[in-house]
Amino acid sequence: MDSKLENALKIMEITDGKICDHCLGRKFSNEVEGPGNPLRGEKISKMLLQNDITFDKNSKCAVCHDIFFDINEELAENVAQKIKDLDLEFDGFVVGSKLAKEVVEKDQSLNQELGLEVENLKKEVNRELGKLLEISLHKEADFDNPHLVIMVDFKKEIPSVRIQINPLFLEGRYRKLIRGIPQTKWPCRKCKGRGCEECNFTGKMYTESVEELISSHALKITRGRSSKFHGAGREDIDVRMLGTGRPFVLEIKEPHQRTIDLEKLTHQINQESEGKIEVLQLKYSIKSRKASIKTSSPDTFKTYQAQVELKEPVSLEKLENLQSMNIINQRTPLRVSHRRADKVRIREVKSIEAKIINSHHIELIIKGQGGLYIKELISGDGGRTSPNVSDVLGTPASCVQLDVLEVQG
Repeated sequence: MDSKLENALKIMEITDGKICDHCLGRKFSNEVEGPGNPLRGEKISKMLLQNDITFDKNSKCAVCHDIFFDINEELAENVAQKIKDLDLEFDGFVVGSKLAKEVVEKDQSLNQELGLEVENLKKEVNRELGKLLEISLHKEADFDNPHLVIMVDFKKEIPSVRIQINPLFLEGRYRKLIRGIPQTKWPCRKCKGRGCEECNFTGKMYTESVEELISSHALKITRGRSSKFHGAGREDIDVRMLGTGRPFVLEIKEPHQRTIDLEKLTHQINQESEGKIEVLQLKYSIKSRKASIKTSSPDTFKTYQAQVELKEPVSLEKLENLQSMNIINQRTPLRVSHRRADKVRIREVKSIEAKIINSHHIELIIKGQGGLYIKELISGDGGRTSPNVSDVLGTPASCVQLDVLEVQG
């Protein structure tokens, strides 16, 4: 007996002849030409009839429970209306679905019983739904960078629709021109952001941050719900970020507007934050950049300008000894040990240039690996950083002012 006929007979027996052309055709997708599973199902049905095997085509499908009848113009109109009501600008989309557990299990058990390796029911449902929505929405499915995820729940008697708006990513560099501003919003230590007398009911330790100065304008123009700031490392609150700035990615969640004038946005941010921060090279970005920009920090080198106070004057000869500093063993600084793992990290110093300001003050230009704590490199942090400037110079040294001049990347 022909293998296709043999499998078709088994399917008829298992389903009591109650199977739609979609589900029947799907089981023969590796053996019968389409296009599409419904056409394959029709071909198998004809083969069965030619062998005098009859079945009730009008009965409810025992596999999918007639789910493909629910994938219709009415459902497509429902999706289109939801998107219209949300007033969304979007291009590509992907489709997802929720199916009843018993439907999924029936489809799987049929494959296992027949030893078939074919696509599952959910994949076909998503594909057929996607084809229908491409027509009704006049947009194409985009599996790489979808703006929307359209989720349809078929477990309910009447399918329900949920629209997930994927984030928009903007990338650029920022310069922090004054001290006293954190990179990201800093929740109040006492109330954990809820608001209390100590924070004047703002929920924040500081009234503003680099993140907020940038995101407030971006959220307004994109009509986004919220945002998250991803920086290539961070400087301390009392440190300026100068030069060409620090790379960052701004993730805007649930944006309703995606096409924006980036030059205008840059101008708005810089005008409103004049003298505080400045944004440069703003451009569209992608999701993967938010991770790569964070993990790139230890692989990059940064240049710092440090104003250093010395307990005792030092000679030019001792200053020249700073050039020998290269590989640094740095245990987690005491000031951040409450939030970072206590371990020794190996970091590299590329170069140190020193200039005497007066008998007790020098200026250092330090080029070091990302993740190197400069203040502790200078002070020694009670021996936790070695070698350090204090030991090399033979006198206690402390960083009284620090600026970041360059961040590679």
